[in-house]
Amino acid sequence: MKLVTFDDGRVGRLDGETVIALACGSTREFFERGGAVEETGERLALSAVRLRAPIVPKKFFHTAGNFTEHHTELQAVNWSHPVHKGIVFFQNVDAIIGPEDAIVYPEGLTRELDYELELGIVIGRSGKFFSPEEAEDHIAGYLIFNDITARDIQRREMRSGVFSFSKGIDTFCPIGPWIVTKDEVPDPQRLAMRLRVNGEVRQQGNTSQMVISIPHLVAYHSAQGYSAGDIITTGTISGVAAVQSDPFAFYLRPGDVVEAEIEGIGVLRNRVVPWSAAHDTPPYTNDLYSSTAG
Repeated sequence: MKLVTFDDGRVGRLDGETVIALACGSTREFFERGGAVEETGERLALSAVRLRAPIVPKKFFHTAGNFTEHHTELQAVNWSHPVHKGIVFFQNVDAIIGPEDAIVYPEGLTRELDYELELGIVIGRSGKFFSPEEAEDHIAGYLIFNDITARDIQRREMRSGVFSFSKGIDTFCPIGPWIVTKDEVPDPQRLAMRLRVNGEVRQQGNTSQMVISIPHLVAYHSAQGYSAGDIITTGTISGVAAVQSDPFAFYLRPGDVVEAEIEGIGVLRNRVVPWSAAHDTPPYTNDLYSSTAG
């Protein structure tokens, strides 16, 4: 099943090119009710609806440095602290956007806007303190996540060994285009992954390259307690702009179209727009990190 959120927040499932409306207020509610949700009888053409972010979780867990090739290439970046495999942190859920939504380039804050294709794991029911062997019972499905990152801000954050703000700025969390339930993904550890910018392939890999497997990731985070609809990401594959010999030739710019694709899940497409396309005020700036104040 492919679960979608559309128009003003309605929920449905896809049947080919048709959206079948479901009688629930959100996809989180769908999972909270164990999927026991009736159809309303309304059927709409997919082309006639506006897809939104498929879910807004209570908690959004990030994973970093979890793909072998990407972890290796990170050693070439001048971080003040190493990015250890499996490092975790929270995402700002208010930064979530959906398919075809605009990624707003905050030119007052960054000049190094990067992309990171990741698989997102959707938790289907609440739980805590369980093993990797029990993790499958808590997984509901999968979606695509593009971890937009301001690398210049991240470099400053890394002086403390952690990062968050660089990835949590408004519109920096595209997810979608829908949630594919786990019954339609026979082997989530063997999915081809590809990210394109303006049609050019920038990232390419496979979920088989993970250092820490999906069951172990899900079990590890369970100590923090899950709610139905929470999201865990797997980390990204190799090929991000920051590791290139000339990263400024690869960083995102207004006008770029980013397509994040995962086999069996779909394609998440977003365009980068300038600040002025989304705001009627001058670009937001904050010189906190350049200040000499203690």
